[in-house]
Amino acid sequence: MAKMWAGRTDGVTEKIADDFNSSIAFDSRMYKEDICGSMAHAAMLAKCGIITDAEADVLTEGLAGILSDLESGKLSVDMTAEDIHMFVEQVLTERVGDVGKKLHTARSRNDQVALDLRLYLRGEINSICEKLKRLTSVVTDKAEEYKATIMPGYTHLQRAQPVTFGHHLMAYAMMLLRDIDRLSDTARRMNVSPIGSCALAGTTYSTDRRFEAEKLGFDGICLNSLDGVSDRDYAAELLSDISIIMMHLSRFSEEIVLWSSWEFKFVELSDAYTTGSSIMPQKKNPDMAELVRGKVGRVYGDLMGLLTTLKGIPLAYNKDMQEDKESVFDACDTVKMCLDVFCGMIETMKAIPENMRKAAGGGFINATDLADYLVVKGMPFRTAYKISGSIVAQCIKEGKVLETFPLESYKEYSELFDESVYGAVDLDSCVNRRISEGGTCVASVERQIAEVRDLLK
Repeated sequence: MAKMWAGRTDGVTEKIADDFNSSIAFDSRMYKEDICGSMAHAAMLAKCGIITDAEADVLTEGLAGILSDLESGKLSVDMTAEDIHMFVEQVLTERVGDVGKKLHTARSRNDQVALDLRLYLRGEINSICEKLKRLTSVVTDKAEEYKATIMPGYTHLQRAQPVTFGHHLMAYAMMLLRDIDRLSDTARRMNVSPIGSCALAGTTYSTDRRFEAEKLGFDGICLNSLDGVSDRDYAAELLSDISIIMMHLSRFSEEIVLWSSWEFKFVELSDAYTTGSSIMPQKKNPDMAELVRGKVGRVYGDLMGLLTTLKGIPLAYNKDMQEDKESVFDACDTVKMCLDVFCGMIETMKAIPENMRKAAGGGFINATDLADYLVVKGMPFRTAYKISGSIVAQCIKEGKVLETFPLESYKEYSELFDESVYGAVDLDSCVNRRISEGGTCVASVERQIAEVRDLLK
């Protein structure tokens, strides 16, 4: 394909240089954004009297035809083209003649690619947010199913205090809500139009950038033309948002891997989201969770790659910035796939309440409640803490738990103990007395579920 920029040079480059310079292999996915942006640009040029209404109609009809043919498969992207912008302009000129050469008036590929990327990533954010909302809903439904199922809560991966499985799951729902909020913030900052910044300095034509921005659904325009073509903060910010989403999914994956092991056996994953071993017939491997956990490194690499690319670039546009797309496209593709897999994996996951309850019965996770029992009866907390620790030590020595420790033995530590101590250390009681807002009692979990569902609406 002939070089549209031939003039200052003869436009002839070595094939290896062409291949190295070309971005069509990855920026061709922005064909729709490029064409829609060009339609809005043609309308603006006509509004400002830079081209005639008739010429704008020819350009718009030609562009609409290219879009239709690409989407139907009648036209294929020429992979020998330098980039998607040059491909569309070349095909348009072939179809409508010299009027096609007027389309690029008052713009540059520098602001055109910045426009295409913002439009494309705006759509990607919407798609990721919808998938996050679906996963949040799935997690919330699962939390409701197990809102009263007692399990040990952990700190330092040591049994700490009793919680419900529903409460534990709702912690992830809260993370996912923050992910949606972060993406919404990024979308708001992203939603300003760079088109009309041209190469870097604006244009001598009397254009209407705000008209063009409004036609494309932007909230406003980039106020400085140098910044308009060189800003990729939104891409880095989106990669940061996606990295945090992936970190959340990885933490969840790690727990699923632990919970589904024979050592825990708190959950059973569906056969549809596990694999077997080629040599060990007994195996049921949580490969989907492990792959999600593994793909986090890939996305972190995308973020660090873009930040490193951007860190030394002087204003305004430099060819280095062509490297912005593959990383952000890869991260978007990766997180969407992970969210889809996660939805199915969580939706089909079944808890094993009896194993959770059995684990909660060991490890003295009701020791804090024993101390609180004494505090309610008037003992200072630190004294009560020491007595409870001493009782735990004796239980371990005698092979007992707090629920079976004899009352006469309790009384050796304090006369404040009576029969009511057994109700205080009962696991169900321990859970349902945690009535503070956001706590693990069933009523609190129900409120969390209701609030999340309300937010999702």
